[in-house]
Amino acid sequence: MAEELLSENDAKEGQLTKSLLAVAFLASFGSSMLYGFNLAVVNSPAQYIKDFYNESLVESYNWTPDEQNLTLLYSVTVSIFAIGGMTGALLVGKLVTRYGRKGTLVKSSVLVFIGGALMAFSRRCRLPSMVILGRYITGIHSGICLSVVPMYLGEIAPKSLRGFLGLIPSLHICLGVFIAQVLGLDDLLGKEEDWPLLLSLVVFPALVQVVLLPWFPESPRYLLIEKGNVHATISALKWFRKKGNIQAEVEEMQEEQRSLSSIQTYSVCGLLQDRCVRWQVITIVVLNIGMQLSGIDAIWFYTNEIFKNAGIQEPLIQYTTVGTGAIEVISGVLGCFTIERVGRRPLIIGGFLFMGICCAGITVSALFQTRLAFMRYISVGCVVGIIAGFCIGPAGVPFLITAELFKQSHRPAAYTVAGVLNWLSNFTIGFIFPFLEIATGPYCYLIFCAICFGVAIYTIFVIPETKNKTFMEISQMFAKKNNVLEEELTSNGHLKMALMNGYGTLGQRPHSCFRAGGFFLQSPDERAALSSPAGNFDCRLCTPPSDTEAFQRANCDPNEKSSAGGRREGKRVGFWGKTWNCVNSSQTH
Repeated sequence: MAEELLSENDAKEGQLTKSLLAVAFLASFGSSMLYGFNLAVVNSPAQYIKDFYNESLVESYNWTPDEQNLTLLYSVTVSIFAIGGMTGALLVGKLVTRYGRKGTLVKSSVLVFIGGALMAFSRRCRLPSMVILGRYITGIHSGICLSVVPMYLGEIAPKSLRGFLGLIPSLHICLGVFIAQVLGLDDLLGKEEDWPLLLSLVVFPALVQVVLLPWFPESPRYLLIEKGNVHATISALKWFRKKGNIQAEVEEMQEEQRSLSSIQTYSVCGLLQDRCVRWQVITIVVLNIGMQLSGIDAIWFYTNEIFKNAGIQEPLIQYTTVGTGAIEVISGVLGCFTIERVGRRPLIIGGFLFMGICCAGITVSALFQTRLAFMRYISVGCVVGIIAGFCIGPAGVPFLITAELFKQSHRPAAYTVAGVLNWLSNFTIGFIFPFLEIATGPYCYLIFCAICFGVAIYTIFVIPETKNKTFMEISQMFAKKNNVLEEELTSNGHLKMALMNGYGTLGQRPHSCFRAGGFFLQSPDERAALSSPAGNFDCRLCTPPSDTEAFQRANCDPNEKSSAGGRREGKRVGFWGKTWNCVNSSQTH
């Protein structure tokens, strides 16, 4: 039956289908957009929220807080969202392994309903804590989805569309910010009595996702590599591809499955200790920290003051801010439609370099705007430039590239690390920037400038282009940087392989091959040929993963075994110029 399902080949590889586009927009609409919405939604009603806190504390505790305490409460309301995000990011690995990618998105939506309800009824209940708790819970949801959505889309997309689909979540984040800015206008929901409704609107996109997303398939890579369900994998691919030869995709997944240490995923500690993904881990650390420390959050913090200094009247500032939100969306669309043409590297390098130049421009314009009037407008242009440069590449490519740099066993842990660092950096810059700005004045943007240039330089020299590459090809490109192939000629610590048990399935006990990329033979006959009363012997070919002869049968010599059942050092079987090691599967290594 599987062969029949794989037989069609009348469509171009990598064709964008309606089902692919629908699931990308649906997952992003009900998850990523809420992240952007929650980032910006508290800005417009800030004074109304402070007034509510003041009135509630007076009524409940007969305590009138001063302006400093009100500002502290409001800061907690804003920053607790990032704390929730870090909490959610820590849960990603376990959730996606247990429930799958799609399943995690659907199940986590309940957090939005709880958080939205708390914020909606907070004013009626006269409890400021309900607003703070609601923000924390919705932050957990965003922390989960900020990692899971690009992971899901990266796994269901053909390699030729992975960049386009991978930036759709980033586009929806920009769209969420823009919608929050528009709805927060005084003419719409920016009135005092409407702010609880404004904060609770997050439940509607989540409801759409809960109703519709279950009708779409789970990630094919998750179904095959982690669950071993070939028929469900083929059905999912047929749904997303509709027509075309999916044989190559299934074979590529099976090749990745064979190269993995086991069907179990790595923990965060295991990821950090694994030398064969050393540079991949460093890369996601640099990109995710650099994304938040690039100054983009500080720009949003400082935007209104920059606009005031430029001579824009205060009643018009909110409309100017909406204009910057529109620029975000336009830049996000531009990034989506150019990433498959120019690649990932140009968007990262160009985006960070442009942001760095604009950060330096803000410093220069702030220093001279009292003497040169036109410098005020340059500062506004630099703000717009930072926003545009960020949204066209650095806003979304780090999440996409995290999926591309790691194979299935490492990916959940990689997204956990990336998510925690992203949220921690977000919280840190939001917390320290006011003090940094007081201490250094406009020179603080030179720090952001240096960070942007540093990330761009790192990308130039370290990160390879991943456009139109399979996950295995990307892994092999980084293997050279990690010195895996050379080091493993003399070391046995690279790739941990799960031993075959007597029934021809993967066991859970790891074993190290003598060279990188060892593969177990799948034939029971070959295992039976190397047996003794004390244990079963398996033949293992030690060869780089790219060597196709790794999958050919070997005529193992039954005499190459230890009569005592233990592994005999130096006993090997030669076959076609390759080296096969006979090891005892019943002995702990």
